[in-house]
Amino acid sequence: MRYKAAMKLDLHCHTHHSDGTQSLDWVVERAEQNAVTHLAITDHDFVTDLREIAKTANVELISGVEISCFWSNTEIHVVGLFIDTANDDLGRLLEKQRASRTARVRAMSERLVDLGVPGLMDYLDTLPAEVYTRSHVANFVVQKGLSRTRQKAFKQYLGKGGKVYEPGNWCELDQAINAIQSAGGISVLAHPGRYPLNKRKLAELVEGFASAKGDALEVRYPNIDPQMMARLESLALNTGLLLSGGSDFHDPEAHWTDVGKFPAIRGEAAKRGVHHHARWSASVG
Repeated sequence: MRYKAAMKLDLHCHTHHSDGTQSLDWVVERAEQNAVTHLAITDHDFVTDLREIAKTANVELISGVEISCFWSNTEIHVVGLFIDTANDDLGRLLEKQRASRTARVRAMSERLVDLGVPGLMDYLDTLPAEVYTRSHVANFVVQKGLSRTRQKAFKQYLGKGGKVYEPGNWCELDQAINAIQSAGGISVLAHPGRYPLNKRKLAELVEGFASAKGDALEVRYPNIDPQMMARLESLALNTGLLLSGGSDFHDPEAHWTDVGKFPAIRGEAAKRGVHHHARWSASVG
């Protein structure tokens, strides 16, 4: 491991290659400004190539990904860290995921045409995104004046019961974990407290993730309630999972978050952090 005297990690961050609004250069520069020492780029179902920028960056970059998947008919997200970007098993899974995403937005586009609103696919073609998400569709809906805000766009058009809703077609939880680990990576259950689960179902999710040989639990992210932090740490301890944390940064206009901005893992809990069990030298491949 290559440690720095004062480590500040952000192990969950997005660029405009998926649903972030900023370029990789911008995100890395922002990490440097915020004194982040180790930064994972975890775009949705896409591995961003970090090799060129890693040559000049003043932050240690970690190759990562965030995979959408299903557990008990609930969509959840699994972050992969320290992955081999050339791994065939992971590559095939992500290619299938991206194809599903494209099919999903095409179905939404057809429904928008039926509503008299063409142009979604042309709009998406103008973006730097390698992966299409509902966030992109929400931006289009707002741009066309169908909804005043992205939140209303999701409620009126994109969420369950919305006018153009199309369900996701994702892999299963164990498939995501296996693909990440096949690529030599660490699998992390992302932002567990954000899923629509009660305490019992949340505990079942964490236990199911651990039973599927998952590696770590994201116990720190922006706006997390202190009680939820304590609950997640307890669940991680009881299931033998490592601890992770990240900003889940997407957009500087969202002032509740920033690159490197989230509660730190401190004290005894830090000893169970992912950084104590990872090889930094394998961070960019």
